[in-house]
Amino acid sequence: MNPKVDFYFNKAKKWQKELEQLRTIALDCGLTEELKWGCPCYTFQKSNMVLIHVFKEYCAFLFFKGVLLNDAHGILVQQTENVQSARQARFTNVGEIADLKATLKAYIYEAIEVEKAGLEVDFKKTEEFTVAKEFQYKLDRIPALKAAFEALTPGRQKGYLLYFSQAKQSKTREARVEKYIPQILDGKGLDD
Repeated sequence: MNPKVDFYFNKAKKWQKELEQLRTIALDCGLTEELKWGCPCYTFQKSNMVLIHVFKEYCAFLFFKGVLLNDAHGILVQQTENVQSARQARFTNVGEIADLKATLKAYIYEAIEVEKAGLEVDFKKTEEFTVAKEFQYKLDRIPALKAAFEALTPGRQKGYLLYFSQAKQSKTREARVEKYIPQILDGKGLDD
């Protein structure tokens, strides 16, 4: 147990028993406990394996390379359609976790084997993402914007492309593009 992570478990009100069970399972598998993104993260030889996080309706184990796991028990969920690699095992009570303890450990051990084998997720390439027509219009007319966008890391590019294209109305897409042009020109990502 990492004392730096204790606060996360101590502050939890709704999911206290569930979080303690998940923590015990991860630690029983020999993983190292760290605090990343404000959540307990469990690593194997410095590679992220599983993260514990909470939501209103459930708490979850998030397997970073969950898409590569066999999921023989069908318990892993894709959080949103844009999540390519991670998969969650969701829980609404401590009994569910107790019932799946052996399965969760097996999934963690499988995740470790995936890491040892050097398997990687085949992520969608930036050019496979939809470019909102409002953003394409600006890219075609502002060479500096196009150059700045192309200089961003693929992850930052994808973040913008998803954010711009998710808006249903053209007016909203235009407003989003206008708002973030200065940030793109500064070489920053959506959340920088």
